[in-house]
Amino acid sequence: MTDLWEGFSALDAETITGPVWDEPVPLNHRRALPAFPVHTLPSWLGDMVAAVAEETQTPADLAGCLALGVLATAAGGRATVCVRGHWREPVNLYTAVALPPGNRKSAVFALMTSPLLAVEKTLVELSGPLRAEAETTARLAKAAADKAAQKAAAAEPGLRDELTAEAVYLAQQAEELTVPCKPQLVADDVTPESLATLLAEQGGRISVMSAEGEIFDIIAGRYSGAPNMGVFLKGHAGDMARVNRQGREAQHIENPAVTMGLAIQPEVLDAIGRVKGADGRGLLARFLYAKPVSLVGSRNLTPELITEETAATYAHRLGGLTMALADWTDPAVLTLSPEADAVMLAYQKVTESRIGRGGSLAPIVKWASKRDGAVARIAGLLHLATHPDNGWALPIEAATMAAATELGDYFTAHALEVFDDMGADPAQEAAHQVLTHLKDQRLSGFTKRELFRGLSRGDFPAMTDLDPALLLLEEHGWVRQQPLPPRSGRGGRPPSPRYDTHPSLTPPLAGA
Repeated sequence: MTDLWEGFSALDAETITGPVWDEPVPLNHRRALPAFPVHTLPSWLGDMVAAVAEETQTPADLAGCLALGVLATAAGGRATVCVRGHWREPVNLYTAVALPPGNRKSAVFALMTSPLLAVEKTLVELSGPLRAEAETTARLAKAAADKAAQKAAAAEPGLRDELTAEAVYLAQQAEELTVPCKPQLVADDVTPESLATLLAEQGGRISVMSAEGEIFDIIAGRYSGAPNMGVFLKGHAGDMARVNRQGREAQHIENPAVTMGLAIQPEVLDAIGRVKGADGRGLLARFLYAKPVSLVGSRNLTPELITEETAATYAHRLGGLTMALADWTDPAVLTLSPEADAVMLAYQKVTESRIGRGGSLAPIVKWASKRDGAVARIAGLLHLATHPDNGWALPIEAATMAAATELGDYFTAHALEVFDDMGADPAQEAAHQVLTHLKDQRLSGFTKRELFRGLSRGDFPAMTDLDPALLLLEEHGWVRQQPLPPRSGRGGRPPSPRYDTHPSLTPPLAGA
């Protein structure tokens, strides 16, 4: 039988067995990203994250990043971490989780933020008498100043100077009186101007929590026509901000603390990467990113529900921490134990060795340069969550710092992927989606129309949107278009292009 095959050319073999396939060229490498390390959180917080992820059937990354965000909302502006010498890190954070639509982001946000809103309501109620007193005092002072001014205006020349001086004094006294604003912990998508006003009104701290992520459109200039990110840069770093409000004197916020906990659609990453100045001025480097795999299509429709004990413990611990720090004016200074400092120093050395030319973190050097600071902030939050009653009186322990470095590694892996996506050709992502679909469905062949019907309309609204992905896959040897059949001359819709797929996409099933 072997002799029969001797002398056959490759063309002869192709005629008998079909076209010969070369080894396909891989698309751009895609990392296997780590899942959110829930075990790094204190038990009361980790239990809630795991329970929310299970009940909503969403990646734990979403609830996990929000857990850090709600802690930062509770403690932002009220604590700083003293790492070493004069190195201080505030404990506010910017987090952004990228997930496609249909992943129940709003439900997760509601479950994770509801204790904060409950505390906010309590703070409003407790401040009611004080605000009422301040409003009444200010109103009476203004009335007294107006009455004194009228009296001075109608006075005899000999008394006018004395009465005028008294009227001026009363007017100054009335002007210096301030009425406290209603306490607010959480805002939604706000303009930079509104955010600055909120910071001035809320003692220098505010949190932006949103399941939509429209804040990036606002930063990019939706209303102003030009990017406006100054308050977001200063609000993360704690640099002094100046607030000018119409009809009022300018206010200086010495140490503004803005927290952001956002959920965005993956394509928003491309948009924010193109915002003028976002990269150069360091806004993108301030975010901790997560890009988990969506569970849509593989969700458990009868999941375990959050227990009353888990939800109650979460609300009690988070609410207690928020209330305990609400009235602080000077932030608590959290120190490191010698062992925690050693863990932090070892982590710094790893970062430093990888951000130089040729290092693994060199492609994201701006983000990586802030990595150690982010780890210090996370350590401060985990410490306060572990000791919500007296964490400000205790040093941060080595185990807490080690947990923070593990979270730092998690965010590093996701940041590398996210920044790759920001600079990637859109056809690459589309080609990855199509290739994944072909592998999952084990398609040895397909028509373009069949492929379009099998994919998400959100990703491919029109059939022509498939063209860049199919062209790229054909160039890389993953698919091959068959010759179009001759037209019959009878008119009608032309046949849909048919493709063959590389044999490696349909390996034999185990046991077959």
